[in-house]
Amino acid sequence: MGKTAIVKIMERAAGREVKVGERVWCNVDLASARDFGGANVVLQFEKEMGKDAKVWDPDKIAYTFDLQAPSHSEKVSNNQKIIREFAKRQGIKHVFDINHGIGQHVMLEAGLIKPGDVVLGTDSHMNLLGAVGAFATGNGNSDIAAAYINGTCWFRVPETMKIEVTGKFAKGVCMRDLLTRIIGDLGAGGMDFLAVEFTGETIENATLAERITLCSMVTEMSGKVPLIMPNGPVLDWMCERAGEECRERVAALSADADAEYCKVLKYDVTDLVPLASCPDAPDNVKPVAEVAGTVVDQIHIGSCSNGRFEDIKAAYEVLQAGGGKIAPGMRAIITPSTTEVQLKMAEEGLLAGFLKAGVVVTNPTCALCTAEHYGALPSGDIGCSTTNRNFIGKVGKGSHTYLMSPMSAMATAVRGCITDPREILN
Repeated sequence: MGKTAIVKIMERAAGREVKVGERVWCNVDLASARDFGGANVVLQFEKEMGKDAKVWDPDKIAYTFDLQAPSHSEKVSNNQKIIREFAKRQGIKHVFDINHGIGQHVMLEAGLIKPGDVVLGTDSHMNLLGAVGAFATGNGNSDIAAAYINGTCWFRVPETMKIEVTGKFAKGVCMRDLLTRIIGDLGAGGMDFLAVEFTGETIENATLAERITLCSMVTEMSGKVPLIMPNGPVLDWMCERAGEECRERVAALSADADAEYCKVLKYDVTDLVPLASCPDAPDNVKPVAEVAGTVVDQIHIGSCSNGRFEDIKAAYEVLQAGGGKIAPGMRAIITPSTTEVQLKMAEEGLLAGFLKAGVVVTNPTCALCTAEHYGALPSGDIGCSTTNRNFIGKVGKGSHTYLMSPMSAMATAVRGCITDPREILN
């Protein structure tokens, strides 16, 4: 019987053969931490090991300041300072300060992630790096601090589900809608501690941005890690950033043709329609047309799910098709995922177009995934967002959020109420 991708990846990291269900120690390729949580990792490491202790490999540690960047409180500023000073003492060079953006995206752009890497992080959505074939996972502060000692972490080898996707998206429909469909079908526990391989012609032809979107909410279905081995232009992009070794790893770590899966699901996106996760859970899914007309106070486009240039450009095209202005009284916020994305927005004229339309464009951060950011909703307000969670009060006590694609969110901003983007684009 052949092996799945996650089994091959964990065998590489463990240095031996492994079996599904077995608990194994794996060598860590990168241990990352954000400004939120990172300071606690540092303090725990120094408490247990002493301030003079050295980390196992400073080149395999990274910090990303993406939750609150720039800081808006003394507490956050002090936490960021703890990280900066620790990195300086330890000789850690990979410190992506407040002028970079969302950690996973920034580390990808910096060439720190390769297919087959084992990556730890203090973010529950770290596993979206499976979009390039990495075994990335969110960990508690103690696990990260422990990894600083020997560069290892233990895991249970998960079973694997396979999802095959075929067909082409219709105008106004995109990968976010497929992701929402899958969440609606499987529910919050539908991938409980599973690895998930996404395959099929639609995935093989998908852009990096689309793959990131598809992998970004596996956590919301309780999945351990999504995996898409890079190919075509995505693999070329990876090799330019992280080196030609990426090609060798894809060849060695891709699933065998006769690999065994615990479940196989098939989707054809040809007739897919725009979908929304309605309040107050990601798996409360309905067609956008079914909730159309709902008055909305604010929309937000960004986050690790939909903050790439392609996501923002799709929203811009809806804005222009709708007349180039947002509705009176509407608050619209766009947050690019990284500075690289923001620069491209400026170079191609999108930044100016959004500002003229009345849209607020912020610096690259995780932004409105929580109420700790500018743009938090007041009690009673309704928002539409491309983030990955819409639990009640997530971005403001007493507020409610619909999750949807960048096109659906911008169509809503143009009309002032939830709107199917096909009404504007067709």
